[in-house]
Amino acid sequence: MAQFEYKSRDAKGSVMSGQLEAANRDAAASELQRRGLTPVAISEHIEKKDVFEGLKKIKIFKRKVSLEELIIYCRQMNALTRAGIPIIRAMRGLADSTTSELLHETLHDVTDRLESGVNLATSMQSHPDIFDDMFISMVHVGENTGQLEDAFQQLAISLELERDTRRRIKQATRYPMFVIVALLSALMIINFFVIPKFASVFAKLGADLPIFTKMLVATSNFFIDYWWLMLGVTVIAVVLFKRWSKTESGHYKWDRTKLRFPIVGNLFELITLSRFSRNFSMMLAAGMPITHALAVAAESANNKYIGHHILGMKSGIERGDSLLRTANASNMFTPLVLQMMAVGEETGQIDKLLLDVANFYDEEVDYGLSKLAESIEPILIFAMGVLVLILALGVFLPIWDLGKAALGN
Repeated sequence: MAQFEYKSRDAKGSVMSGQLEAANRDAAASELQRRGLTPVAISEHIEKKDVFEGLKKIKIFKRKVSLEELIIYCRQMNALTRAGIPIIRAMRGLADSTTSELLHETLHDVTDRLESGVNLATSMQSHPDIFDDMFISMVHVGENTGQLEDAFQQLAISLELERDTRRRIKQATRYPMFVIVALLSALMIINFFVIPKFASVFAKLGADLPIFTKMLVATSNFFIDYWWLMLGVTVIAVVLFKRWSKTESGHYKWDRTKLRFPIVGNLFELITLSRFSRNFSMMLAAGMPITHALAVAAESANNKYIGHHILGMKSGIERGDSLLRTANASNMFTPLVLQMMAVGEETGQIDKLLLDVANFYDEEVDYGLSKLAESIEPILIFAMGVLVLILALGVFLPIWDLGKAALGN
């Protein structure tokens, strides 16, 4: 089987282009006609060797589909399915129109699977790096209920909220990160360039250096002589940490530790609970069974520790407990949130009340992010004060005795 590039026209006369796999050109033309397209030009695809193909296989250079591209895809699929366009034609058109090379390849592969008789949710399962469990589950529910356009609309809304949350976090941490980078840069410049100059001057004059200056000189010499060792240890430590954090126990322990970080740990928990409440509400509103929705929400929570508690809620419901009782036993929710769940369970509107819970958590996250810079600023000011004090004691104190040393006193 060979790959062929084609140009064709549909029933309305619009020009379409793309690639397909066929035994020869005649077979490719027959396949296009079967799709309701009139072939204009068909040529064999010549594979171009990418000099960076080896780098793409390395994890650090792995291609990804951005959140923005997924949002656009969901919005376009919602519009096309609502307009009654056949899903295979809609997928082909979106695959050819996207600017993402990876999404282009993925959508064509999903469409090929659709043409072979596999449903959309199952076809997307072959690409877990792009379509997560929640995405696939929502598409599966949409297919089974005949409301696929609503499923894509809900997915677009969920992804947009995820994008906005990430954007707010970046805005809140931009100033602290800038200050930290500036401090580290200043330390590097002082250790590699400033201290060695001072040390050589004092050594020539035979001046007796204060203890703080000797500490700075020793630190500078260590950085200069063993920078390669520090760099190697840092790289090895990062690689080992990444491997450990990908193991089942390591991932669980690291996610639990993140929730205990000072200042930001509570924010991580609020963001995760907001994501869980919104996704759980969305899946219940789509008609998904509560136990299956909890299982999917646990996977999409993006935190193994909280996901473990959510699975505990699922086990409790399977034993016959109510959602309120299992939520109370998980110790994840505040009394106010538990009261909202109780009302939702009593009125049969748990999906709507969970949406209110998600909005409540979002307000808490907004407030926490607005106070994040104010909370970190005193710590940064203290760190800068300590750095200036060390430099003042280590660099400027010997200058006071420099005149005496120069005169030989």
